[in-house]
Amino acid sequence: MKTRLPDGLELAYDEAGSGIALLLVHGFPHDHGLWEGQLAGLSTHARCLAPDLRGFGGSTVRGPYSMDRYADDLADFLGALGIPRAVVCGLSLGGYVAFAMLRRHAALVRALVLADTRATPDTAETREGRARLVALVEREGMEALAARQLEGSVGRTTLAERPQVLDSLRHMMTSVPAQGAIGALHAMMERPDSTAQLARIGVPTLVVGGVEDTITPPDVLRALAGAIPGSRLELLEGCGHVAPMERPDAFNHVVAGFLEALLDD
Repeated sequence: MKTRLPDGLELAYDEAGSGIALLLVHGFPHDHGLWEGQLAGLSTHARCLAPDLRGFGGSTVRGPYSMDRYADDLADFLGALGIPRAVVCGLSLGGYVAFAMLRRHAALVRALVLADTRATPDTAETREGRARLVALVEREGMEALAARQLEGSVGRTTLAERPQVLDSLRHMMTSVPAQGAIGALHAMMERPDSTAQLARIGVPTLVVGGVEDTITPPDVLRALAGAIPGSRLELLEGCGHVAPMERPDAFNHVVAGFLEALLDD
């Protein structure tokens, strides 16, 4: 499905279920297919909405690209669907977008699920690495980027036991439009520090991630949860940076419990 935003941008998305709106925001370099297991497994708990960010999947490939722009797009997306508030669930890049939504569109955010993400900006070393990835994509395309990033995106258990996850992730990565990926890399390099924002988060928050994540390791997630008042932390065994794909049932279990607690309040 696609919906047209006020500025003419089209966002592709998939949805399933009914009830409380759960906005699923993918990471890099992914698309809404990242959330296939959640669309199937959480549809009895929520109206699950999984859009492609601008430049990804089936959405319009058009700049400018920034966390604020992604957040504004999603605010327009919710408006186009007549949704006044949503639980915003962001993985990695999607978490950065969730922080931007809190800054710019706080009234739309019912609660947060921050998956395998961080509040801090890129270090100088990370920025240099992203600049090298931009050059790699410009020179060799998305297949080269997927080859560089694929194995580091998952945990050691997935590498050893779940080849189908790697196959799905490789297909997703290589399907991302190169210009959208380049735009997202620049957006991540330029994103603001959200650390000071954490203590002011006033909505229920779940922090969740993989024990085997080497990109946002458990200590990063513990620190993130510790800085958000009243937040809940869940660390999932046997998975890495794309926990929703690697262990969808375990991810769905903790998110479903979080959603049920919201409805009980």
